[in-house]
Amino acid sequence: MLIVALAIPQVVLPQKETPVVFVMDRSASVQDSGAQQLEWLEKSLQNKNEKDKYSVLSFGEKATIEQMMGKEGLRFPKWDEETGKDHTNIEGAINLASSVFSNNSGGRIVLFTDGNETMGNLTEAAKLLKNRSIELDTVLLDPHQYEDTAVTEVEVPSTLYEGEKAAVSVTIESNTAKTGLLHFYENNNKIISKPIDISEGTNIVPIEFTVEQAGLVTFKAEVELTNDAYAENNKLQVVNMVKTIPQILLVQNSPNEALVQALEAAGYKVEVRSSIQLPTVLSGYLNYQSIIFNNIAATDITENQMNLVEKSVKDFGIGFLMTGGENSFGLGGYFQTPIEKLLPVDMDIKGKKEMPSLALMIVLDRSGSMDGSKFSLAKEAAARSVELLQESDTLGFIAFDDKPWVIVEPKPLKNKEEVVDKIRSVPVGGGTEIYGSLVEAYDQISDLDVKRKHIILLTDGQSATNNNYEELINNGSKKNVTLSTVALGADADRNLLEELAEFGAGRFYDVQDSTVIPSILSRETVMATRTYIEDTPFYPQIKSGYGWDSLFNQGVPEMNAYIATSAKSESTVPIVSTKEDPILAEWQYGLGKTIAFTSDVNGAWAGDWARWNQWSNFITKMVANTLPQYDSEAYSLTVEKEKDRTYLSVSADQLSMLPIETTITSERGETIEGNTKMIAPGKYEVDIGNDPGLYFIHVKQTDEDGNISVYQSGFTIPYSDEYLITGINEEKMEELLAITGGIQLQKESQAFRPLKDPAKQKQEITEVLLFISFLLLFIEIAIRRFGLPVTLLVSLDKRRNVKDKKDRFVTKEKKEAAVVQKKDVQQQVPIREKRKKQEKPLKKAKVDKEKTESENHLDQLLEMKRKKKR
Repeated sequence: MLIVALAIPQVVLPQKETPVVFVMDRSASVQDSGAQQLEWLEKSLQNKNEKDKYSVLSFGEKATIEQMMGKEGLRFPKWDEETGKDHTNIEGAINLASSVFSNNSGGRIVLFTDGNETMGNLTEAAKLLKNRSIELDTVLLDPHQYEDTAVTEVEVPSTLYEGEKAAVSVTIESNTAKTGLLHFYENNNKIISKPIDISEGTNIVPIEFTVEQAGLVTFKAEVELTNDAYAENNKLQVVNMVKTIPQILLVQNSPNEALVQALEAAGYKVEVRSSIQLPTVLSGYLNYQSIIFNNIAATDITENQMNLVEKSVKDFGIGFLMTGGENSFGLGGYFQTPIEKLLPVDMDIKGKKEMPSLALMIVLDRSGSMDGSKFSLAKEAAARSVELLQESDTLGFIAFDDKPWVIVEPKPLKNKEEVVDKIRSVPVGGGTEIYGSLVEAYDQISDLDVKRKHIILLTDGQSATNNNYEELINNGSKKNVTLSTVALGADADRNLLEELAEFGAGRFYDVQDSTVIPSILSRETVMATRTYIEDTPFYPQIKSGYGWDSLFNQGVPEMNAYIATSAKSESTVPIVSTKEDPILAEWQYGLGKTIAFTSDVNGAWAGDWARWNQWSNFITKMVANTLPQYDSEAYSLTVEKEKDRTYLSVSADQLSMLPIETTITSERGETIEGNTKMIAPGKYEVDIGNDPGLYFIHVKQTDEDGNISVYQSGFTIPYSDEYLITGINEEKMEELLAITGGIQLQKESQAFRPLKDPAKQKQEITEVLLFISFLLLFIEIAIRRFGLPVTLLVSLDKRRNVKDKKDRFVTKEKKEAAVVQKKDVQQQVPIREKRKKQEKPLKKAKVDKEKTESENHLDQLLEMKRKKKR
């Protein structure tokens, strides 16, 4: 028995319980059915047997397990909201549900759905269930328990020109008649708003308007309704390239009419905006051909806006020009910003000149309210300031909460990495006490033997105001210490901080977007040195061979000042100062061209250049050199959707076997990874995500001779099919049930009915056999050691006596039968003897005959042998 047990024997038993997985649809098309599904589930559980087990899943775009397989009652408090309502992925839900069942065990899946899948392949999932003997039943959910209206198409002419009157049609689907408002937007500017009557079914609404924008223009139709189920399908966008003369975006905070007139006289269309009016989405920049920053500080724009400008230049070929001034380049705080990346010059001077000695003290609030990105950006900004300073400069760093903590003592920067590490390691602390921290900062820096001493205070809180700040700052001013302050967030004491900066002859910054903190600190660091401005009048040097010589045939005017920068290695510098610093530098950045003019265009720094007869031509040439060169009609784009795959079909106007390079960017400026493949000559497919929204594409192709052609356009991924007006997909459900052998449930009690073909379960009996073996062993040992009990011996003796009597009775019967048999044998003996006497002579004659023949044959052989010898 032990040998059998070690072989791990198994017995095959039918599955007794009915395991059920309830799969609940939480997608948008059945968003109001959550309570109905839970009620159905609870009633089903009232009909299950004690041994039956169940699990609960919910799904939308993703599937999740709400309750693991077990016999307990419902215990999940609420639905998981991370499944995503924008899509219905029944395949993913079924695959997860099938994994809940143990291996080689069957069961039943009860699927709650309207049958409208927008991702995955339900049929393939059903086939896998059949192979595993898992039944699938359905409970149909009616998606039409509410009113809904959807904008399904916006048809815009493929070619538009600025100023023309365009005809557009908007298609609207509705499952009920109602009234509403239709709004139409051009680049997020509402140009039409009119009431409309919507009938049940398909509605086509015509719109006429005059095209006012140029470049890549976004057109959006949106309906405003009451009592509507989905807001997601109430709007739809399209993108078109509108042809026009070059449009320039001029960003300046101080008016410069002469500059605007010069550009308009050259045939450009100029739009002037202040820094606070800069667009916050990518599409706001792509309808311009070039962007000019005229003396704009980095502290006036957000990190996100700088990223969008950088994207529009690099990926979409928009030109960029930065002109000089006290708020520009390094003085504007552009060190290590996206704008510095796109420019042909670096903000720092890279040790070209001897800087005056500087002591900089950064005083940073580390109270609990600073926790998060605000504190991280402030520390990173301090680290950038370290990089801007020279090793001979002095830097100190104080972090304060309810008292000051000296993190870096003010001393020359011999080891910048060590200082940066100390700054970045500072944690947040407790309260806010500003005065004591400023006292510590002034004590640390006032007596240093340097030419310039500057303190930067950053805080988001308030502190006691009964301290004598003015006396403290005035005493510091006597020792050439200046103070700038930064108010971080809405809770900062702006009045106090602005007053402190005024006392300290510094600058006050009111920060609402924490991403500008690095720019503020780099600007303060640069301004503290006051050596970036070269203000000695000089005559710039014009280098030949770069296309600028012809403007200076009559000589070069004198220039008053410029901001010192360093030219990047791949840039060209056609105009330099007498110190070889760049006055004008240009280069190609990605697909765009950018120019840095380090003097100003307002007249104060340009000197005689502003009175020069070629001044307007010089400005327009700078802008012309930044303009993009691309073809807006080389390709046609179509968005195609196949279940969970969305791709962009790109068709060239000419057949070609050359590959293309594509760059896709969302309206927020995020780069979208897309795999581009050629499917036929001149036809390409680009895989893109399913996220609805507005996107821009840049296509680049290089021919055999190295010539590059570029193309830019835009496209939209519409809202998910989840928001289309559809009914129950009964045909799909019937196909599903035919594959799996399931049924459409009408009653809750049907969920736990017995399985049609219960799975066979193998159960090991090794443990049982081992138990029996050890039990017998113990019994044997007990018998050998203690013998059998008396009662057991008496019982065995009685059984032995009964057996003996039975054996004697059987023996008597056998004897009687033997006597009868003996008589029969005796009667048969004479007959047998008579028969033997008759057969005996015959046998003897036969034997004699055979003997005679044998002897004759032997004689013949002997005779032949004798003859042979002779």
